[in-house]
Amino acid sequence: MTYAILNTTAVARPSETEIPAIGAVAGGVRVLLRAEGLALAAVATSAYVHAGFSWGLFAALFLAPDLSFAAYLVGPRWGAGAYNLVHSTIAPLALGAAGLALGLPEAEAIGLIGLAHVGFDRALGYGLKYSVAFGATHLGRFGRAH
Repeated sequence: MTYAILNTTAVARPSETEIPAIGAVAGGVRVLLRAEGLALAAVATSAYVHAGFSWGLFAALFLAPDLSFAAYLVGPRWGAGAYNLVHSTIAPLALGAAGLALGLPEAEAIGLIGLAHVGFDRALGYGLKYSVAFGATHLGRFGRAH
């Protein structure tokens, strides 16, 4: 811990590793967001089961959004952008809603798989990425020390 002297009063400052990434949540809010992720994964998976969709399709596509990691080969800005594009809830919600509206059960199934994946990742603490570093997410830092 480092100390700064302000008006002859010592003020403790947390070390850099104790400070969450800029824009990242911490404490109880982080726990709540991770619990929301778990709830999203559970509800999406339950809806998938209730609709009677194929477990083979679920198994085949559940980790497919993680292929976006390949964009990190181009650089962190591209990697974060690709990861965030497929790991936000917007695309799977839109796909699932379009599937419902247009009577396309395959789109509904893929949307639910996408939501289950996003919820699972959030429950594990993998948030949307900042382009400054692979481990800098809106849910805090993860991985090796930066």
